[in-house]
Amino acid sequence: MKTDNLTYSFMALRDKLHRSALAYLKDDEDARDALQDTFFNIWKSGGVESDSEARNKLFAVLRNVCIDRLRRPRTLPLADVDTEQMGVAPQPYEDMEKCELLLTSGLTDVQRRIYSLVTHDAMDYDEIAARLGMSVEAVRMNMSRARKKIRDNYKLINK
Repeated sequence: MKTDNLTYSFMALRDKLHRSALAYLKDDEDARDALQDTFFNIWKSGGVESDSEARNKLFAVLRNVCIDRLRRPRTLPLADVDTEQMGVAPQPYEDMEKCELLLTSGLTDVQRRIYSLVTHDAMDYDEIAARLGMSVEAVRMNMSRARKKIRDNYKLINK
C-alpha cells in the first residue's frame, strides 16, 4: 500500500528528518511543523510506491518546506507592535487605505485579489491557488508582477 510505505519510511527516518529540518530552521517547534507538513504534502499527493521513493521524496519535500518557511516573512499582529517605542505615530486608517489604493493602482483584478489574500489574509500560495482555481506557479507569477508594479508605483510617488 502506498500509505504504508510512506508511514513506515517516515517513522524510520523521523530523527534524521528532524535533524535536517533543524539545520535549516534552527527552531525545534518549526522543525516539527515542517515534518508534519512534509508528511501531509506527500500523503496528499498520492503517497509513494516504494521505500526508496519514500526516502527520496521525504528529504526533497522537507527541504522545500523548510525553504518556504524561511522565505515566509515573519510578521507580528499589529496589536502586538508598540509604535510609540519605535517612534512612529499611528496613522489614521483612512490614510493607510489611500496609500494602498495609490500603490495598487494599475494591478489587474487577479493580481489585486492575490495581493489582498497574501497581505491581508496571510494565505499561502497553495491555498490561494486552490481558492482561485489556478496553479501555484500562476499565483507566484501574478504576485511577483503585482509586487513589481507596487514597487514602481512607490518610486513614482516618492520622487
